[in-house]
Amino acid sequence: MTVIVTAVFTPRDGAFNQVAAALSPAIAEVHEEPGCELYAIHEAPNGQIIMIEKWETAELLDAHGAGEPVKRLNASLEGLLQGPVEVTRLSPIPAGTAQQGTL
Repeated sequence: MTVIVTAVFTPRDGAFNQVAAALSPAIAEVHEEPGCELYAIHEAPNGQIIMIEKWETAELLDAHGAGEPVKRLNASLEGLLQGPVEVTRLSPIPAGTAQQGTL
Protein backbone atom coordinates (compact mmCIF):
# COMPACT_ATOMS: atom_id res chain seq x y z
CA MET A 1 0.00 0.00 0.00
CA THR A 2 1.27 3.47 -0.81
CA VAL A 3 2.28 5.84 1.96
CA ILE A 4 1.74 9.60 1.84
CA VAL A 5 3.95 11.85 3.92
CA THR A 6 3.75 15.51 4.78
CA ALA A 7 6.80 17.25 6.17
CA VAL A 8 6.34 20.80 7.45
CA PHE A 9 9.41 23.04 7.54
CA THR A 10 9.15 26.32 9.47
CA PRO A 11 12.01 28.60 8.42
CA ARG A 12 13.55 31.07 10.84
CA ASP A 13 12.70 34.70 10.08
CA GLY A 14 14.37 35.70 6.83
CA ALA A 15 15.52 32.14 5.99
CA PHE A 16 12.70 31.03 3.67
CA ASN A 17 14.81 31.26 0.51
CA GLN A 18 17.72 29.46 2.17
CA VAL A 19 15.45 26.60 3.27
CA ALA A 20 13.93 26.30 -0.21
CA ALA A 21 17.43 26.31 -1.72
CA ALA A 22 18.56 23.60 0.72
CA LEU A 23 15.58 21.40 -0.18
CA SER A 24 16.02 21.62 -3.96
CA PRO A 25 19.11 19.38 -4.38
CA ALA A 26 17.57 16.75 -2.11
CA ILE A 27 14.46 16.63 -4.26
CA ALA A 28 16.43 15.76 -7.38
CA GLU A 29 18.31 13.01 -5.50
CA VAL A 30 15.22 11.52 -3.90
CA HIS A 31 13.36 11.39 -7.21
CA GLU A 32 15.91 8.71 -8.19
CA GLU A 33 15.29 6.56 -5.09
CA PRO A 34 13.39 3.28 -5.38
CA GLY A 35 9.74 3.68 -4.45
CA CYS A 36 9.55 7.47 -4.74
CA GLU A 37 6.38 8.38 -6.61
CA LEU A 38 6.12 12.02 -5.49
CA TYR A 39 8.46 14.32 -3.60
CA ALA A 40 7.52 17.98 -3.96
CA ILE A 41 7.63 21.20 -1.92
CA HIS A 42 4.99 23.91 -1.68
CA GLU A 43 4.83 27.32 -0.05
CA ALA A 44 2.07 27.72 2.55
CA PRO A 45 0.43 31.12 3.14
CA ASN A 46 1.96 31.27 6.64
CA GLY A 47 5.53 31.04 5.32
CA GLN A 48 6.05 27.36 5.99
CA ILE A 49 7.30 24.97 3.33
CA ILE A 50 5.23 21.82 3.00
CA MET A 51 6.76 18.74 1.42
CA ILE A 52 4.34 16.16 0.08
CA GLU A 53 5.70 12.69 -0.57
CA LYS A 54 4.24 9.49 -1.98
CA TRP A 55 6.05 6.17 -1.57
CA GLU A 56 5.23 2.74 -2.98
CA THR A 57 5.67 1.05 0.40
CA ALA A 58 6.49 1.84 4.02
CA GLU A 59 9.67 -0.22 3.69
CA LEU A 60 10.95 1.92 0.82
CA LEU A 61 10.02 5.05 2.78
CA ASP A 62 11.98 3.73 5.77
CA ALA A 63 15.01 3.13 3.54
CA HIS A 64 14.70 6.69 2.25
CA GLY A 65 14.63 8.05 5.80
CA ALA A 66 17.88 6.27 6.61
CA GLY A 67 19.57 7.27 3.35
CA GLU A 68 22.35 9.67 2.52
CA PRO A 69 20.17 12.30 0.76
CA VAL A 70 18.14 12.79 3.96
CA LYS A 71 21.31 13.01 6.04
CA ARG A 72 22.72 15.67 3.70
CA LEU A 73 19.42 17.53 3.70
CA ASN A 74 19.25 17.60 7.48
CA ALA A 75 22.81 18.92 7.64
CA SER A 76 22.05 21.66 5.10
CA LEU A 77 19.05 22.83 7.15
CA GLU A 78 21.10 23.23 10.35
CA GLY A 79 20.26 26.59 11.94
CA LEU A 80 17.66 27.55 9.31
CA LEU A 81 14.50 26.22 11.00
CA GLN A 82 12.52 27.45 14.00
CA GLY A 83 12.10 23.90 15.25
CA PRO A 84 12.07 20.26 14.20
CA VAL A 85 10.44 19.25 10.93
CA GLU A 86 6.90 17.99 11.56
CA VAL A 87 6.57 14.69 9.67
CA THR A 88 3.26 12.86 9.35
CA ARG A 89 2.67 9.52 7.61
CA LEU A 90 -0.77 9.15 6.07
CA SER A 91 -2.65 6.15 4.72
CA PRO A 92 -5.04 6.74 1.83
CA ILE A 93 -8.78 6.38 2.29
CA PRO A 94 -9.89 5.99 -1.33
CA ALA A 95 -13.07 7.79 -2.32
CA GLY A 96 -14.58 8.95 -5.58
CA THR A 97 -12.74 7.97 -8.73
CA ALA A 98 -9.62 5.80 -8.61
CA GLN A 99 -7.56 8.56 -10.23
CA GLN A 100 -8.89 11.52 -8.25
CA GLY A 101 -9.72 9.86 -4.95
CA THR A 102 -6.16 9.21 -3.76
CA LEU A 103 -2.78 10.85 -4.06
